[in-house]
Amino acid sequence: MPNILVIAHRGASGERPEHTIESYRLAIEEGADYIEPDLVMTRDGVLIARHENEIGGTTDVAQHPEFAARRRTQSIDGETMTGWFTEDFTLAEIKTLRARERLPELRPQNCAFDGKFPIPTFDEILELATAANIRRGGARKIGVYPETKHPAHFAGLGLAQERPVLDALQRHGYGAAGSPVFIQSFDPRNLRELRGMTSLPLIQLLQHELGDLAEFAKYADGIGIAKVLATPEGVRAAHAVNLKVHVWTFRAENEFLPDDLKSGPAPAAHGNLEGEIRRFLDRGIDGYFCDFPAVGVRVRDAYISGVQLLHQPLTATNLPGNRPQGR
Repeated sequence: MPNILVIAHRGASGERPEHTIESYRLAIEEGADYIEPDLVMTRDGVLIARHENEIGGTTDVAQHPEFAARRRTQSIDGETMTGWFTEDFTLAEIKTLRARERLPELRPQNCAFDGKFPIPTFDEILELATAANIRRGGARKIGVYPETKHPAHFAGLGLAQERPVLDALQRHGYGAAGSPVFIQSFDPRNLRELRGMTSLPLIQLLQHELGDLAEFAKYADGIGIAKVLATPEGVRAAHAVNLKVHVWTFRAENEFLPDDLKSGPAPAAHGNLEGEIRRFLDRGIDGYFCDFPAVGVRVRDAYISGVQLLHQPLTATNLPGNRPQGR
């Protein structure tokens, strides 16, 4: 039986603002195998979960007049960005901010949670996973799939991420060989350094081309690739050099689906996500990142069982996180 992983992309980010404890908690409840935090650093060297170190679009920092003067422009990995950056804030200051939905036009239902959730640290996310593991008893542990964001940029500031990530995993019982952990990065230098520090599985992220798979296999255990790269030939080539293939990102909104799986013209309407996932499962992938973990788990389980699913459109009322919950 294939072991296909469902990775909750930034938590259940289709149903709650991404990178919040509530998003990760919902993903765990919905049965995701792994939760995926993107990690950046504060000025005082604490790992926190944000999609980018620029936080103007994912927090209410713009509404805090005390931080207005910290808005600035800088170059990060060759890209010029303007906004507020985590490396300019202490953890105590970050904790005064609240999360906001990053895609409000596509996910207006998530905007109802704007301002309600603080920004979590990596330790707090691991504490959530550990508590869930205790409740599970002897069942399989929740996996953790952190991404180091802009590691060269942070290293240049004296805020190297490698040791803090490994130390946090160790503190919470995720540091030993065989732990359900993947550490991912776009930066091969970051991964090569980590390979000299840990035996935990590493994932080379790729967006535009597959590149030299044999070279990646020297330090990584798998590749995390954009959907456009996950052709049947590409998957076979990666498997030929013993690399796992994890594909990103599966989202329900028409904006992210191929034309034949869309539902009407509205970009925010939900199309046939089940059908898209199934197409990639047929290519032999080993796992996938999904913004709607309940859908991802349902499709994966049906695929392994040989059951043909009917498309069930997601709406604001039948999203798994919005259904009535028992005690």
